Amino acid sequence: MTLKSRVIPSLLLTKQGLVKGKGFDHSRRIGSPQSLIRVYRARDVDELILLDVEASLSGSPPSFRDIQTLARECNFPLAVGGGIDNMASIEKMFEIGADKVVINTACYRKPELIRDAAVEFGTQSLVVSIDYRVVEGIPVCFSRSGIFREPFVLKDWAVRMADSGAGEIVLCNCDRDGMMTGYDLENLRTVVDAVRIPVVISGGAGKLSHFAPAILEGGASAVAAGSVFLFTQITPSAIRDELSRNGIPVRNSSR
Repeated sequence: MTLKSRVIPSLLLTKQGLVKGKGFDHSRRIGSPQSLIRVYRARDVDELILLDVEASLSGSPPSFRDIQTLARECNFPLAVGGGIDNMASIEKMFEIGADKVVINTACYRKPELIRDAAVEFGTQSLVVSIDYRVVEGIPVCFSRSGIFREPFVLKDWAVRMADSGAGEIVLCNCDRDGMMTGYDLENLRTVVDAVRIPVVISGGAGKLSHFAPAILEGGASAVAAGSVFLFTQITPSAIRDELSRNGIPVRNSSR
């Protein structure tokens, strides 16, 4: 059976509402998360990634009450991340409506967390997010919303997370985040070739022409984006149609 490629909006959440920026500078407020989720619900998105960036930056627990409220608005799979650093938080996320949890910083501090969670909850519900920057030609991992440099090269860390039990990887080049100049296909391909789990590419999409190459050339299983939905007229349906025109199986294309 051919797996269908997914189109996934991503939202960055703080106590003040949704934010967006460039290069992981999340200083621009963009409005109400409830309103935007309702728009995505009407547009029949494949999935949604919701990241509590305030929890990520401060090291505080996720805002479970706010996330539960937002999860009730969703009629599509919801992946939630930010501040998740223990088994109790993972279990709580599932209890309040998340279909998947997204973990980044805690993977570096508690490398056993992914393995333990995979045994307890199943690999299909565990997403490891890997943020990286290219430093002197080498893709290096960063945590805490792209602030703290970790002592791992991208490919090695991706392999380690896949071997630990991650069911999926979300890959983001921090320096392309919000720039809308295109995905980092070279490093995407490197990771895809190194692991045997789905890889979602994020960070950089700004045109319809950016999406099909991420799948056809980069090997991504799904494309995630934020700015392109907020600051252009491009919709998830338009992206699905574009992928379909390029021979990529998608869900609910109009073609």
